[in-house]
Amino acid sequence: MSLNYIKNFYEGCMKPPTVIGQFHTLFFGSVRMFFLGVLGIAVYGNEALHFSCDPDKREINLFRYNQFWPITPQVSFSALQLVIVLVPGAIFHLYAACKGINQECILQKPIYTVIYILSVLFRISLEVVTFWLQIHLFGFQVKPLYLCDTVSLGKKFTIIKCMVPEHFEKTIFLIAMYTFTVITIVLCVAEIFEIILRRFCLLIRQ
Repeated sequence: MSLNYIKNFYEGCMKPPTVIGQFHTLFFGSVRMFFLGVLGIAVYGNEALHFSCDPDKREINLFRYNQFWPITPQVSFSALQLVIVLVPGAIFHLYAACKGINQECILQKPIYTVIYILSVLFRISLEVVTFWLQIHLFGFQVKPLYLCDTVSLGKKFTIIKCMVPEHFEKTIFLIAMYTFTVITIVLCVAEIFEIILRRFCLLIRQ
């Protein structure tokens, strides 16, 4: 791939053909990733070391911690979500870069407009799926005290209590990630309406 292709791909990713798309890129690239990196690492850093149960035994702590967080930590799922939802747009802009399609042509030629809208719809579907998975795995609130069933460990203590460190901060992080997902979906829907409106205005002028 030549440097020109790389340049076109970079410009396509950073400067989408719509105003809302450009705002979404700014929001996605700065606010969401910054919040995930700064607060996520601060809240979930070395979390397994501070997760304790009663009785406080290492094997029980690790067993319960793996039950408590299906994906360890939750910030890993949010990072994976960001990467997944970037794929449709990246594929489209890579295709546009290889074909030498500039951003103005995307809204001028119907075939390019349709493909771009499909990529946005695919992005929305990925956001919805990951949003549902996140709710299913982590819920909306992290409780300070959790009851663990350790029957599979063969212990006489079948139900034990576990303390979750920084539960309030984790709840804030969950709500923030859900809010960012909803905002992203709204921006994607608004971008589709902007594309349709600009395409309609272009047809009227012609």
